[in-house]
Amino acid sequence: MKWFERLFAVAAKEVRQLARDRITVGLIVGIPIIQLLLFGYAINFDVRGVATAVLDQSQTSLSRRLVGDLQATQVLGELRQVASERELRGMIQRGDANIGIVIAPDVERRIADGNRAAMQIVVDGSQPALENVAEGLGAIPLLRRAGAAAKARPVEIVVAYNPEKRTAVQIVPALCGVILTMTMVVFTASAIVRERERGNLELLISTPVTRGELMAGKLLPYVVIGLIQTTLILLLGYWLFDVPITGSLVDLYLGALLFIAASLSLGLFLSTVAQTQFQAIQMAIMIMLPSILMSVFMFP
Repeated sequence: MKWFERLFAVAAKEVRQLARDRITVGLIVGIPIIQLLLFGYAINFDVRGVATAVLDQSQTSLSRRLVGDLQATQVLGELRQVASERELRGMIQRGDANIGIVIAPDVERRIADGNRAAMQIVVDGSQPALENVAEGLGAIPLLRRAGAAAKARPVEIVVAYNPEKRTAVQIVPALCGVILTMTMVVFTASAIVRERERGNLELLISTPVTRGELMAGKLLPYVVIGLIQTTLILLLGYWLFDVPITGSLVDLYLGALLFIAASLSLGLFLSTVAQTQFQAIQMAIMIMLPSILMSVFMFP
């Protein structure tokens, strides 16, 4: 049983080493508690209170009843009335509304005949889950009876910004934030701790360089790396997955620059808490998982 004694000795040594590492012990207990509470309360795949714009071209008692039935589903939030389809599309483009509902002028005739759609729903295609919500809105009793009369679809669904319903159009841009989060936080957290472990940080502090200059100089290369990664993601998404790039690239890169700065600041904070590179990576992983799951990468 000598092998068992040796195995037990190594295991006991590892336990004592872990017990002396307070940060690791805290992560062992804290990660499951924090993640459980965070995900349990914050993550909810039920779609409720969706921002909605309504263009009622009929202005009849039946159309108002239709609007009331839609709001009674509790899926839609406050229904903001608009005066024109241009205003409705503008709200969706600005992000003020995620769903636009257009009620036809002759909605009563269309519901009675059942030959044409009585209502059009414009969905923000950058959020794929909303299309299923739009399909469900066509199942309210008033519209369901109209569809059953002539076996026609009582609702016409128009997907804006992603009419082909391609997953890559939504996934590839979202990966930009995910990849930047993973690389920037880990790189920064481990880089500063590595300098401390090797003793280089004390040597740098003893030079005429100020602390602000030292930190800015350490982070500046990673800002450039983040912009290079952003460019690679955009180019590969355009060439390989045919993801269109519209709008202002200047605004896009300014937003990416702010996001990179925030991620680097988070990594710098972790580096001040961690004592070793292993601890820095542990804490970075703990931060990255909720950052990814609570972003729009997984659900709207």
